Amino acid sequence: MAETKKNILTYAGLKKYEDELAELKVVKRKEVAQKIKEAREQGDLSENAEYDAAKDEQRDIELRIEELEKLLKNAEVVVEDEIALDKISVGCEVKVYDVEYEEEMDFRIVGSTEANSLQNKISNESPVGRALIGKRVGDTVVVETQAGEIEYKVLDIKRVS
Repeated sequence: MAETKKNILTYAGLKKYEDELAELKVVKRKEVAQKIKEAREQGDLSENAEYDAAKDEQRDIELRIEELEKLLKNAEVVVEDEIALDKISVGCEVKVYDVEYEEEMDFRIVGSTEANSLQNKISNESPVGRALIGKRVGDTVVVETQAGEIEYKVLDIKRVS
């Protein structure tokens, strides 16, 4: 049997997904059931757009619930307080210096399910994340990306507050 991939999450990520799951199960399921009930009361279901929309919404909610349950079942939570700050690992915030553009950047290393480039949360599985994992302050890494090579110097490693 194939080994199930662990979903590495920070505590904040775990909490976010647990809250979303609870919201879907407790609130959204009841709302959509009420919509279906009201649409049924309108009579003929064959040409009832509200009924079709509510059934589609119900299907989407159930798929998301299933997805979240699977994600949480295989979750491995990184305990930020136990992270060693001598080298980069999941759950760290890293300040790097982009050698080419001569600018400092901050990244938060997270598991792939929490990655969000708009919030500077990069996956430990991304090219940059993989290159940074295990590095120490003062180390320089060269990352092969679609846009070419990027060189970063690690300036600081800290725990996410």
